[in-house]
Parts: sequence; structure tokens; C-alpha cells
Amino acid sequence: MNISSRRAVLVAAALALLVLPVAAQAPQGERIRATIDKVDGDVLSLKTREGGALTVRLAPDTRISALVKASLADIRSDSFIGVAGMPRPDGSIAAFSVHIFMPSQRGVVADRHGPWDGRPGSTMTNAYVADEVKSTDGDILTVKYRDGEKKIVVTPATVIAAIAPGSAADLKPGAGVVVFAAEPQPDGTVTARSISVGRDVAPAM
Repeated sequence: MNISSRRAVLVAAALALLVLPVAAQAPQGERIRATIDKVDGDVLSLKTREGGALTVRLAPDTRISALVKASLADIRSDSFIGVAGMPRPDGSIAAFSVHIFMPSQRGVVADRHGPWDGRPGSTMTNAYVADEVKSTDGDILTVKYRDGEKKIVVTPATVIAAIAPGSAADLKPGAGVVVFAAEPQPDGTVTARSISVGRDVAPAM
């Protein structure tokens, strides 16, 4: 094969790679945010938030929870909530997502504050509501967790949802999902150990 022929083969191979579907890569334990394209038994075809395609398999013991639309009125003193938000210069958190945990998750899900991958630079705070006040910025919740407390600013743009028991019946085309504890498989698929699906609200965490 001469140099011109070899160059033509390399160019053709590069062009072929450009038209291949984008495959999402999910490292061990990474959260995957996506929309369900197709359901075939225990196999989900997903379109990831980044635009890739990914096949996710459900295990017999995969935990499925549903997110249902809620409001600030559903959050009361001592409610156990998870807050995904952006830190502000004054130390408070501007919430873009708040989910209300089920009573059965109290004491099981750790109350904590730390980095989150919902948005660049975001944090997650799992904590108990101490009190609520009104302000010009929005409603401010004081929440307490084992190692401290935070002021959470909730605005009309904040997505509020309650966690409810879910099932495979909630996994429908068009539904938004967050896959937790994703386990990559040798064939390029992913096994989901835990998955949250939006029942009537898009997951925003």
C-alpha cells in the first residue's frame, strides 16, 4: 500500500468514527442523569444529559424511587430534606433542587453537607429543617445536619419534589431519571443499583 492509499484509509477511518453514535461512559459509582428513550423488559435505553446514548440494566434488587411534585408548603419544621444548590459568598446555599425524603429514610440516609455533581461547583445538603423565614431573596430555610447548619434560599425557580416508593411501572419513555451506584459492565452497558425517576416532575438534583 502506497502513502496516498494509506492516507486515504486513515481519513476514511477518522470520518467513520465521527458518525458513530456517542456512547456515554459511566465510571464506577457515578451518577447518571438522563431521559428514558426505550424500555425493553429490564433494559433501559437512555439519552444522557450530555447527549450520549447508554444502555442500563436493572438488577433484581435495584431500588426504584419516584419523585413527585411538591411545594414549599410540604416542607415543615423537622422535615428531612436534600438540597442541591450553589454556595453563595455569605455562606448560604441557593437551592436549585429540594427533595423531601420519606420518613423511612430518616436515620438511614446520612445527614451531611458536601460537594455534588448536579452542576459545576454545586453542593448537596441532607439535613433537618429548623425554621423558615421570608426574605427579599426568597424563602430561607435554616437546616441542621450532624456537623453544622446552613441557610437555604428557596426561590420560585427551585424545583421541589418529594421522594415516594417507585416501581418498574414508573420507568417509561420520556421520563427523567438519575441512576445512582452505576456499575459498568464489560459489554459497555451499566447495571443500576438505585434509580430515581420523575413521576410528574423532572429530576433536578
